[in-house]
Amino acid sequence: MTRDLEGAQEFYARALGWEYRPGFRDHEKGYQLALADGQPVAGLGVSSQGRGGFAPSWTAYFRAENANVMASRIQERGGTVAVGPLAFGTGRVLWAADLQDARFGVWEGEPVRGWWVRRQAGAPARLQLRTGDAFGAAMFYGGVFAWDTHAPDRLSVRFEADHVVVSVDGHHVADLWGGAVEEAPDPTIRPQWHVYFCVDDVDEVARRTDAAGGSIVTPPAMSHFGRVATLRDAEGALFHVTSEHD
Repeated sequence: MTRDLEGAQEFYARALGWEYRPGFRDHEKGYQLALADGQPVAGLGVSSQGRGGFAPSWTAYFRAENANVMASRIQERGGTVAVGPLAFGTGRVLWAADLQDARFGVWEGEPVRGWWVRRQAGAPARLQLRTGDAFGAAMFYGGVFAWDTHAPDRLSVRFEADHVVVSVDGHHVADLWGGAVEEAPDPTIRPQWHVYFCVDDVDEVARRTDAAGGSIVTPPAMSHFGRVATLRDAEGALFHVTSEHD
């Protein structure tokens, strides 16, 4: 979500090499699909009060078969449904927040054919939730998305020390990080979903981000997932880049 669609398109074209094409329907002209090697990998939309009035930021979306069912599960478990479900593109979406106010989206149906076919330069690599209580978050999202009812050969959810790892079809897709289970949740962690994008050269993307008017929050460094960096775009929206590929 951005307040300056043209500016955001220019920034990410310079930083991540994205190209664009218009959104799904005429009345969604304020929405652009970002393309990496011709494949849709992200969406850029104009922030407005009608869609939650979000400040410029990246939102993680989870695919679901029925948005109404997801809305009910979110509310039953103490979460908040801020907007929707409503028709958007080829499906329906809703915007919500979990028990600690980390915002996320739910998308019913396929956003567009070919979306996120594979991890490649410019495409999302994984999602990471930073929260005060990883175990509590795992219980919330596990109940909302019925993780325990999926075939074990397709979806894996495991707890490792102070974080939860989620894998789908053998691909590592999300982490939930927080305080240790035996201790009180860490009050210094602001609950938020973080989006990581694949890049071939983390250091070069950090330099391009700075040159395009963004900023480097955490300089490139090695991690368990390869080389990573935390960045902000020209409007202050936080995003991450990683050398992690399939």
